[in-house]
Amino acid sequence: MNDKQNNKTTEDEILDVANSPSLKNWGEPAKFSKKNVTVKCGWGRLIFAHTFESSEKLAEVLSEETENSRDQTLYVRDPQVVIAHNPENLLLEACYTYRLDLSSYTAPENKNEPFSIRQFKMEDVESINRINQTRNAAEIDPDFLQKDYKKSKYLTLWVAVDNASDEIIALCLGIDHKIAFDDPENGSSLWSLAVDPQATHPGIGLALVHHVAQYHKKAGCDFLDLSVYHDNEEAISLYEKTGFVQIPAFSVVTRSIVNEEHYIEPDLGGELSPYSMIIINEARRRGIRVDVLDHIDNYFALSNGSTNIVCRESLTDLTSSIAISRCKDIRTTAKVLEDAGLNVPDQHIASTPTKNHIFMEKHGSIVVKPCLRIQSAGTTVGVETKEDLQKAIKHAKKVNSDVMLREMIEGENIRILVIDFKVVAAATKKPPFIVGNGEHTVLELVEKQSRRRETATQGENKIPIDKELSIIVHNAGYSLDDVLPKGRQLQVHKTTHIHFGGTIHDVTSDLHPDLIDAAVQAAYALDTPVVGLDFIVDDPSHPQYVIVEANERPHLLNHEPQPTAERFIDYLFPQSIVRSE
Repeated sequence: MNDKQNNKTTEDEILDVANSPSLKNWGEPAKFSKKNVTVKCGWGRLIFAHTFESSEKLAEVLSEETENSRDQTLYVRDPQVVIAHNPENLLLEACYTYRLDLSSYTAPENKNEPFSIRQFKMEDVESINRINQTRNAAEIDPDFLQKDYKKSKYLTLWVAVDNASDEIIALCLGIDHKIAFDDPENGSSLWSLAVDPQATHPGIGLALVHHVAQYHKKAGCDFLDLSVYHDNEEAISLYEKTGFVQIPAFSVVTRSIVNEEHYIEPDLGGELSPYSMIIINEARRRGIRVDVLDHIDNYFALSNGSTNIVCRESLTDLTSSIAISRCKDIRTTAKVLEDAGLNVPDQHIASTPTKNHIFMEKHGSIVVKPCLRIQSAGTTVGVETKEDLQKAIKHAKKVNSDVMLREMIEGENIRILVIDFKVVAAATKKPPFIVGNGEHTVLELVEKQSRRRETATQGENKIPIDKELSIIVHNAGYSLDDVLPKGRQLQVHKTTHIHFGGTIHDVTSDLHPDLIDAAVQAAYALDTPVVGLDFIVDDPSHPQYVIVEANERPHLLNHEPQPTAERFIDYLFPQSIVRSE
């Protein structure tokens, strides 16, 4: 941590905290009535290193970490000594430890937020682990929550709930050290703070931190500690905004598969997209060799024995050039699918102004897009007038000279992912929208939400600040500088595409069997073993559908928590399946 950085902990502040009574006597376990303390947290054990009688014993306990758990240490005084007892399997975690002095802490005035904070209920399990997966955080074992959570008493799991939708949008854990091990220092700690990247409200994480701090202050705790990765600038900024100060405490963890991404970085020759990395990480877990061929365009080779497969994200050389061309050109996609007996929307290739207008009048509202699909570039949705039709065609021709007019179909837009001609995942795709809080302008709300999504997706999902945004906002009766009234929802882009701020919601378990059959038939018709198919449906659980597009390079990461990377590597290297189990 650099004291020259704005809003960062200064060296004097660190020294002040280091000289406090609670830190001066680290390494003197005699003052603790309980020794060698470990407590269960659902994702593993929290190991209170300062209660251990020796660094050797601490290293021994760390080596007992179970598979798929992630044990965490706190207050390691001499990490180099602990690691020396087992250097091959232990490492110093690249984290900062922060402390909030609860004796001088005052919670901010309680505002009437569009979300509420409450303690966890068992029906929340799926939602909280979905959020943990989207933030690459450790999942909490449902069995622990069912059997041990209430008995623990030291652990409090909090969730933030959207008041309008009743959906879980964030979570965090609070631990009372006094209850956990009769802590003479009267401390507490905060863990596992995670906010759904698709949540629309600003300030959710900050509100949770304040809530947990206030809860532990009322419980009589003197301070609240937490650990944060050194490069998590967003979280560090949030904590320091709350009043946390960095303290000289360390953490040691194991070189387990769960921690692998934090201590083994493949020499990739540059950054690859998260859509490549989800595949690469799964391949490496199975011992499959990875060679990056072009990090700019995301080409890499996977090798196992005599099998060598070149990939560009989820596109491989097992997909033929004919299959790729069928998916790239939406005219061809529609013809192939229609010939296979599948439902596609009515469409017309732009020709004379008269014929174009007749097609628009027939349907009332249409979609105009270039025939050559390049994400959502050149697409205009909801065209209803002659003037708008001419503008939309001109806009589409900037991408491709051939333009498709397609009937506008109301319904849910869902992406169904097929791998090896089997449906693996499905998700609804929705356009981005913001929710007013009566304080921030439209532009500020867009920027805050876009920042959160951009951080969670390594820059892949963000809401464009462009002319279309201004037009949509203006048509809704606002300007970008207007403060959006509290609770007012405002759509800020028409497209559902992920690169333009669209949100994705898993509906795999809700799919009607007819939709599953149609997706598999479409993959066979296009002869594309890995494909993302865009359906418009009344409801994912209903059989009615039309297929509007096919993507030969679907983004596997967008379908978490479904095991998309696992099924992808299963398809490429079936011989690795047994080894990965």
